[in-house]
Amino acid sequence: MARREHDEVFVDRKGRTRRYSERYYARKRQIRMQLAGMGIGALLLIVGIIVLVMHLTHREVQAEEPVAELQAAGGEGAALEPFSEMTASADQALEEQEPEDDTEHPDMFYEGYQVYKDAETKAVWSEDITSTYCILVDLKDGHVVAERNCFDRMYPASMTKVLTALVAAEHVTDPEDTFVITQEITDFAFSNGCSTANYLVDEEITVRDLFYGTIMPSGADAALALAYYTAGDVDTFVDMMNAKVEELGLAGNAHFTNPIGIHDPENYCTPAAMAMIMKAALENDLCREVLAAHIYNTQPTNMHPDGQQHSNLFLRRIEDRDSGGVVLGGKTGFVVESRNCAVSFEQSDSGNYYICVTGQGAGKWAPINEQAQIYREFAK
Repeated sequence: MARREHDEVFVDRKGRTRRYSERYYARKRQIRMQLAGMGIGALLLIVGIIVLVMHLTHREVQAEEPVAELQAAGGEGAALEPFSEMTASADQALEEQEPEDDTEHPDMFYEGYQVYKDAETKAVWSEDITSTYCILVDLKDGHVVAERNCFDRMYPASMTKVLTALVAAEHVTDPEDTFVITQEITDFAFSNGCSTANYLVDEEITVRDLFYGTIMPSGADAALALAYYTAGDVDTFVDMMNAKVEELGLAGNAHFTNPIGIHDPENYCTPAAMAMIMKAALENDLCREVLAAHIYNTQPTNMHPDGQQHSNLFLRRIEDRDSGGVVLGGKTGFVVESRNCAVSFEQSDSGNYYICVTGQGAGKWAPINEQAQIYREFAK
């Protein structure tokens, strides 16, 4: 006859034979159950780690494929690498100051800075698109593929900095020259509640790093520094910005009062005009490099001996969305009056190039989700 669990006995210290209590057996069963649960938990954790590693590996492969296709077609080296490897640095910029540039896409853009609508232009009607203003422009001919209020005036907020970078880039002769940040610059950015590149008074920054600081963290301090470096004062630089607008044939559809994007009723543009400003910026090698960077490591300075790392969160986030292609560059903006806006540049899966502008979007994710949807639904 098999012995039951409760038949187990033990000898106590005085040599007496005793049986284990019911409480002992209950505790014993509880421990067994806990150990079994821990084993199952450990197994599930191991399985979860394996699945996560496989998922991340799969995403990295997916990110590399479209970029490999772009580079095979003549894409721009480091500036168009997948996010996992897309880290530009000031040292690389110094070493590659005059690289062999075989980038094809600017040459594939149509000539001029006018867009047109026709019977083929689609209205952006989806209720999922909260942005009041939208435009998608085909860069092979300037055709407005899809739009919503694309010729109405909007407030560009920090999309203004695309023009700031373009005007500065066209006048800077030595990107490795330096500029010293002043108290006036930091005070202005602070008093107006602007985003900054975290520059400090008396910090000596390379001009190249000022471009990245203007676009990636949308630094008002960097934009003001570019204005002072380029023109000597902000008012003169703003005149240069509006002269560029006129040169592009956009006068009447765009006008700027500051290089940052601080709200002013006279700091405005239409979505179509912003798309053309973006086109002009993409045709400039330095601007295109900056607008395409996902992560950038600055040179060490007297205030930041290890340098700083800037990040373009728009590009890092939209790459996880299905846009029907690869978004290669972009700049966002926000002030209360403009709400959430952005301008971006994509190569579709079929190899065509487009610029998308959205404005007055509801919520910080609107530019990302809505531009991905516009590209996916309308780009070919």
